[in-house]
Parts: sequence; C-alpha cells; structure tokens
Amino acid sequence: MASMAPSISASDGVSPSAPDPRNATTNKFFVWREFVWGAIAGAFGEGMMHPIDTLKTRIQSQAVISGSQSEKSILQMLRTVSATDGLRGFYRGVTPGLTGSLATGATYFGVIESTKKWMEEKNPNLGGHWSHFIAGAVGDTLGSIVYVPCEVVKQRMQVQGTKQSWSSSILQKNVSQKTGPQMYCYYTGMFQAGHSIWKQHGVKGLYAGYWSTLARDVPFAGLMVTFYEALKDLADFGKRRLLPRSDLQVTNSFEGLILGGIAGGLSAYLTTPLDVIKTRLQVQGSISRYNGWSDALRTIWRTEGLKGMFKGSIPRVIWYIPASALTFMAVEFLRDHFNEKMDDNVHEVTGLSLDTKSKIQEPV
Repeated sequence: MASMAPSISASDGVSPSAPDPRNATTNKFFVWREFVWGAIAGAFGEGMMHPIDTLKTRIQSQAVISGSQSEKSILQMLRTVSATDGLRGFYRGVTPGLTGSLATGATYFGVIESTKKWMEEKNPNLGGHWSHFIAGAVGDTLGSIVYVPCEVVKQRMQVQGTKQSWSSSILQKNVSQKTGPQMYCYYTGMFQAGHSIWKQHGVKGLYAGYWSTLARDVPFAGLMVTFYEALKDLADFGKRRLLPRSDLQVTNSFEGLILGGIAGGLSAYLTTPLDVIKTRLQVQGSISRYNGWSDALRTIWRTEGLKGMFKGSIPRVIWYIPASALTFMAVEFLRDHFNEKMDDNVHEVTGLSLDTKSKIQEPV
C-alpha cells in the first residue's frame, strides 16, 4: 500500500516536498483492488453456503407458499427438500445468488475503505465505529441496485425446487385452492425468470421488497463491519495485555475467519425480523398477502407473534457465521497475498520511470 513506498530523497531527482507519484498510483490500485477482492470474497461465501440459504428461504416463506400455519422445522425441511428435489433443489437459484453477491461484495468492501477514510479525515467527530457503520451501510445500499433483482429471482427459484416437485407439489395445490390463479410459472433459469417477472410485473416486480431489503441490509451491513472492527480492536488489546512478550503470530486470514464469523452471526440474528418481512414480500408474487412493509410487520406480529418475527433465525445465523467468516477470510487473504506483490510491481515501474528521467541530460 501507499505507506509501504520508500521515500525519495532530493538526490533522486525529485523534490522532497513534491508528492510521490508512486503513492498516487498505488492509491488508485488500492481502491480498484478492494472492489475486486470484495466481489471474489462475496461470491465465494455465497457459493459455499447457498444450500443453507435455501432452507432459510423455504422456512420463512411457508406461510405465503402453503397458506397454512403448519410449519416444518429445519430438519423436516431438510428431509423434504432432499426427498423431493435431491441435491439440485438445494442449489436452485445459485446463479442469481452469486451475481448479486459479486455486486454487493464489490461495493461493500470497496466503498467501506474509501468512505471510512474520507469520513475520518473530513468528519473527525464521526470517526471510529460510527464511520464503520455508515461506510458499511453506504456500500450495501449501492450494491442493492443489482442485488435486489437477483435476490427476487433467487428466492423464487429456491422455493420452487425442481420442475417435477413444483408441478406436483401439494403447496401449489393449496395456493390454487385459495386464490385461483397460479402464483407464477416455473423458472428454468436466471434470465428466463427475470424476463418472466419483468413481463408480468415490470420493474416493480424485479424490485419487490426493495425498501424492506434496504431496511434489513443497511443495519445489517453497518452492524457487521462495526462488530468486525470492534472485535479486531478487542483482539489487539487482548494480545497486548495477555501476551505482551509472546512470539505467537496470528495471520489476518485466520483473524478474519474467526472475527468475521462472530460479527456476521450477531448481525444476522439481530436483523432476522427484517429478513422475514423481506422474504415474505419477495416470494408472494401475484398473491397480495401483505400490502407493503408496514402491513407485513403488523400482520406477522398479530398472527404469529415474536416467534414469527424470528422465524428462520437459526438457519440464517448458521448461514451467516460461516459465510461471513469465509468472506472476511478471503478478503484478508487476498489483501495479504496480492496487495504486497502488486505494490512492489507498481513501485518497480514508477521507480524505473523516475530513474530514467533523472539520467536525461540537457543537450550541450
């Protein structure tokens, strides 16, 4: 990074007070790298944990899909998906899931670093954990432009399972008996699903539950990066206090794995009620069981109580602990193993350019 660049003396042909062009080049690379590392890490975490997300989505959407209050537990849902859809059922919607995670991961980590530094420099009163919270919220808000349509497609594909199970499902029969028309056609893939939703409901359909997604993700993203940075500070304090003379070295990747998992799990549990509302709004399709975010909140609280608000909290936490752990671990790993190499290459190129210029003599 820029701080790693060696200083240039006046004898090198560059004034000590002049800005180091190598630092400017490295800063440009730094922002670009954070977006790339975030995208890779986000897709990695989503891909590894998608089957758990499928279970969570199905558990939370039972009241909408079946129209009944009889609900399956995690183990019962696991057996149902396995028996009716097999392994493929757990990975329904993985393509839009990866696409949305690429966008969210890129903006989340890319914007976090730039926003956090800008706020700490321009607004010292908002430094520390407040800057972390706001930076995380801003990053996730920007990513939602791509993430939400992908999430709508992903969740509808998840609740459908395979084509055979959807066409013969008792859940679909229950819906037809109550409402008459079918919820929506079977989606064979990401683009066919997106086109079908666009054709039937327009932009509004692709962005179903957009505000409820922001209501969930803005506090979640802010809380996660705040918890992560706070846990890092606590870990550093603990190492200085308890192991002041120890030679024990903990890699940033391992630290990201542990602390990222804890931060993700805490944030996921606290924002579960917001996730329940978002999921219900996005999977209801043409069946208007809930008329907006506030109506969904009142209806779920009135009919299902606190238990309904935290429905799916266990698979959500089970998903986010390893997903967040893998994401932060991947980001720290990419930073450690590629940033230094890329910085060295940039310094070599800029150093060569400076040396070449310093050897040019004026014509006699």
